[in-house]
Amino acid sequence: MAMEYESNNWIWDGVYYCPRLFGGLMLTAALLGLSTTYFGGIGLFPLSYVWSDSGIFHKKKCEKKRIRVYMDGCFDLMHYGHANALRQAKALGDELVVGVVSDEEIIANKGPPVLPMEERLALVSGLKWVDQVIANAPYAITEQFMNSLFNEHKIDYIIHGDDPCLLPDGSDAYALAKKAGRYKQIKRTEGVSSTDIVGRILCSVKDTEGGGDHTSTLLNGDSGERCHSQRAQISQFLPTSQRIVQFSNGKGPGPNARVVYIDGAFDLFHAGHVEILKKARQLGDFLLVGIHTDHIVREHRGMPYPVMHVHERSLSVLACRYVDEVIIGAPWEVTKDMITTFNISIVVHGTVAESNSLLPGETDPYAFPKSMGIFRLLESPKSLTTSSVSQRIVANHEAYVKRNVKKAQSEMKYYEEKTYVAGE
Repeated sequence: MAMEYESNNWIWDGVYYCPRLFGGLMLTAALLGLSTTYFGGIGLFPLSYVWSDSGIFHKKKCEKKRIRVYMDGCFDLMHYGHANALRQAKALGDELVVGVVSDEEIIANKGPPVLPMEERLALVSGLKWVDQVIANAPYAITEQFMNSLFNEHKIDYIIHGDDPCLLPDGSDAYALAKKAGRYKQIKRTEGVSSTDIVGRILCSVKDTEGGGDHTSTLLNGDSGERCHSQRAQISQFLPTSQRIVQFSNGKGPGPNARVVYIDGAFDLFHAGHVEILKKARQLGDFLLVGIHTDHIVREHRGMPYPVMHVHERSLSVLACRYVDEVIIGAPWEVTKDMITTFNISIVVHGTVAESNSLLPGETDPYAFPKSMGIFRLLESPKSLTTSSVSQRIVANHEAYVKRNVKKAQSEMKYYEEKTYVAGE
């Protein structure tokens, strides 16, 4: 019976994929006097050998087109909102192509980016839903670029969020895609934005007044505590189990899998995080990442860290293609129970970290895996840290303020001179 069922698969392929063609062939067979009792398993003429091998139906079955969708963005200060947008975009097709806007286009339309093209490319390429990346994409979808997407990259639809994207002249950046009928929209992720994150950081920054090197220092003490309270109010993220499931791979390690464990804060998820996670994943079959609690991060790094709270940080890490699972609120110390419970084969840590110093009276958090001979120090591919990203944001803001002050002074001087001339 199994052989008979498999030999008749061509019939059902024909009925499903080519009902009209199949019907015509059956009618022709009947008119020619060929037996159609073959369907019952008895036949004078084995049509399956003629038609199933001809590829008439199989060709159409194999030619099912894969839908390719395109979404672009600056992706500066990559956060879980960006990741969720790309997750939604991927759900509208089979393959997701992402355009990363060039530094020059961002400067012209929004001001200088915090992260250069190289780092933004690493972040976008590291997302689990991204299949292809186009570097130096334009900020606006021009007719020439749109034709390139449709013809060269075989894009079926251009995707964007339901928040408006306007050019400096007030026009819609996606007007041409909408006019062409090749535009689809996704829902914006509420509770986070790059502007929001910049606001959290600037809230925690105090300009050093007078003399010195005119740098900015992070607040501490009472003022830092007040700022943390403000940042807590700014963050509107409400974690749900559904969102975590949407970001999760949903698969555990196999019975003989080599489980690699790495932990950290992973605050302001950046290209340095992506690269060290990629390197860690290469050491085994399953990468488990421990995300430290807000309290642990604050205790070891001081205020105003972490900038992103533990659930925000967890989603950013889960979105990375090299990560299989996370422990939300992982303990500072890697214990024997942890290693046994999660069947950890190797524990790794990068050479670049915000702080490798221990608190007074604190023991080495990796003492037990070291005693087992399963600890390994990984050379960090990048020297990038959360603090260095924060300092870039502060520098960009200070430059922005200076430009605006200078512009305001120039305009004031112009109007004063104009008034003086008019009064003569």
